[in-house]
Amino acid sequence: MLPIYFSVDVLMDRIPLANRWISEQWQPASIIPVAEGALVPGVPECVADGPERTTWRFPRMPIELHPTEAEGYFLNLTSDTPIVFVMWRFSEDGSEPAAYPEIVTLSYNQAGRYMDGGERVDPVPLPDPIRAWLAAFVALHYKPEPKRKVRRNDPFRDGAFVRDRPRGGHGR
Repeated sequence: MLPIYFSVDVLMDRIPLANRWISEQWQPASIIPVAEGALVPGVPECVADGPERTTWRFPRMPIELHPTEAEGYFLNLTSDTPIVFVMWRFSEDGSEPAAYPEIVTLSYNQAGRYMDGGERVDPVPLPDPIRAWLAAFVALHYKPEPKRKVRRNDPFRDGAFVRDRPRGGHGR
């Protein structure tokens, strides 16, 4: 089955720091659903520039939903605070902006794989229109794994297998 797409704008903040080792901190600030338009990311633009923070908008970033990630979406939706995960990187060529979002996902599992691989992944609140879209997708594609039957005579169950048990009938 082909993935389903939703287009969002990602807002990233650059916050100046008074620190001798690092001059600024980057972080995803929010996700804005885009009603219509191309799924091809647009050119980033600076939407706010002040002494406390600079905000960059990265237009039309795609969120892909795959049926194979349904469990990760379900885990996100059923958490106390559902979120959007933004995997982002620093630009290596010194261009402006210095950081940019690479992938936007709604799957706990996919975000975990990125973090295990050493990528920067930060959460932002999940907007209601995306939550409704995700809930419909999960209802259609998520099938919990059936519970496994517990074997009563499992020889490897705790205490059921004793290695050095005395053997009877040998005259000792």
